[in-house]
Amino acid sequence: MSTAINTLIEQWKQAVVSQDIDKIVSFYAEDIVAFDAVGALQFKGRTAYRAHWEECMKHCPGPGIFEFHQLHIVEAADSAFAHWLAHCGGTGPDGEVKACWMRVTAGYQRINGQWKVVHEHWSAPCDMESGTTLFDLKP
Repeated sequence: MSTAINTLIEQWKQAVVSQDIDKIVSFYAEDIVAFDAVGALQFKGRTAYRAHWEECMKHCPGPGIFEFHQLHIVEAADSAFAHWLAHCGGTGPDGEVKACWMRVTAGYQRINGQWKVVHEHWSAPCDMESGTTLFDLKP
């Protein structure tokens, strides 16, 4: 497993857990294209994706759940990709935990000597017949 990309993912994960929006978006390239499971069909650019993260944080109050499983990284000299399963959610004001499993894929590129996320994709499987998202699946 790539130490550089693994470290980057771990640092980004900690930024998300701390809900540090500035730190979260610092990992993204200016021209990132992201496909998230919530909201728009796609997000183009760091500013658009930042606004999405700000909105997400409003819906995921702490203490948050943000666990990664089955992380797999493939790295070349100036590009890399990773995929994993993420268990994420939070505890509501009523104390009820709301969390689900998501699928994540991220693409990285070395830009001016620094690794940046150039593409990120979060998704949840759905039942094609009912159109229902299958949030209760587990690995």
